[in-house]
Amino acid sequence: MSNADGLLVDIAAMVESEHSNQMSLTVVVPGAVITGRLAPVALWWERVAEVLQASDHLKPFAALFTLRAEGTPARPTHLHLHRAKILQGDFGLPHTGGMYRIAIEDISAWTVGDLSYSDT
Repeated sequence: MSNADGLLVDIAAMVESEHSNQMSLTVVVPGAVITGRLAPVALWWERVAEVLQASDHLKPFAALFTLRAEGTPARPTHLHLHRAKILQGDFGLPHTGGMYRIAIEDISAWTVGDLSYSDT
């Protein structure tokens, strides 16, 4: 998508202003459908830093995920998803969910809610 969806930008801005991580969203990007919960950028960076810090091999990269002095942009340009899965066939990858950063301008379609599969 060449222009970011204004409503999606507003939703991301509200997540930032409310510091909420309860809004589930499913997005379509080139080559993937991703479902998860929106997170404020500061929380997302903190969680990624924690995961990296816990790894002996990746620990040096944790410093890249600390908030910079300039903070977050006035209008979000990216969505930050946690507990997110790439939907593939009849299951999601990774099974436990992961952390994804997605450029809003790359999203071609979206829906509120977390898509999941059931056997019923």
